Amino acid sequence: MQKFPLIKTKLYQHCVDYVNTRINHIQVAMQAAQESINGETKSSAGDKHETSRAMAQLEQEKLSTQLTEAQKLQEVLSGIHSNKNTVKADLGSLVITSNGNYYICISAGKIEIDKEVYFAVSMASPIGKALLNVRELDTVEFNKHRLLVKKVV
Repeated sequence: MQKFPLIKTKLYQHCVDYVNTRINHIQVAMQAAQESINGETKSSAGDKHETSRAMAQLEQEKLSTQLTEAQKLQEVLSGIHSNKNTVKADLGSLVITSNGNYYICISAGKIEIDKEVYFAVSMASPIGKALLNVRELDTVEFNKHRLLVKKVV
């Protein structure tokens, strides 16, 4: 039998690492954009200078939005207790089905642990919505397929 609490802990840690890496990359890109803005010197072609500066500022605004979204993911993760077992699927639940294994937390994609594949999905995603509140031995209709819920941890 698999050790589901350990698997949930590994899935949770993968999601935390995923978000932290994303935030780090965004912050590095923001710093580069700021340096680009600061490094722009006034040239004889004033329009070129203003265009470059405006593009760098737009990039920084886009990155700021991405940073805010990543920080929201951190907030979602902070509300998860990976050692909590539930009877029905909720935030932080691991749902084992006849057609895949799903960890309901944030959308972090495919995760392989001990040669087994899991999908980290958000509650707002279509599969997350379909799995929310399911119990062991429930069936769920998703993408014209019936999924048998084998286990909810």
